[in-house]
Amino acid sequence: MKLESLRELLITELQDLYSAEKMIIKALPKMMEKTSSPDLRRALDQHLQETEGQVRRLDQIFDQLPKVDRDDEKCKGMEGVIKEGEEMIKKDAEPEVRDAAIISAAQRVEHYEMAGYGTVRTYARLLGHSDWAQLLQQTLDEEKEADRILNGLSERINLEAKAA
Repeated sequence: MKLESLRELLITELQDLYSAEKMIIKALPKMMEKTSSPDLRRALDQHLQETEGQVRRLDQIFDQLPKVDRDDEKCKGMEGVIKEGEEMIKKDAEPEVRDAAIISAAQRVEHYEMAGYGTVRTYARLLGHSDWAQLLQQTLDEEKEADRILNGLSERINLEAKAA
């Protein structure tokens, strides 16, 4: 598809984020299964619940775009980020080191999402969709908070990994 307007770019980027969120919903339980830290498991579970809410917010936007297929894009970037994380988590590692790897993988996911949501929020605002911009900002705020929580957990877990 040729992108001829900022609106078309916004829609393509929203489809990409929708695909990314669906991939994350599949990946988070695998990460939770591999972690030995109860605190990290809780943080990942909390973010899984938030991610399901983020998909619902994207659905609200797509419901206002009746001729648009929300599943029309595949997020190759997120696919690669998740695949890298899965490969790292599968390696033979001490539990504390694996937990540090899980945090690293999860933060890569969060940073990718923050970039995407910041961009589409701005596009929505420029195109006069303040209601969409508000929904997208809510998701961006959640992604930033998830990253902050992971940073906090990493301070302790990385020290445990160093001692392992």
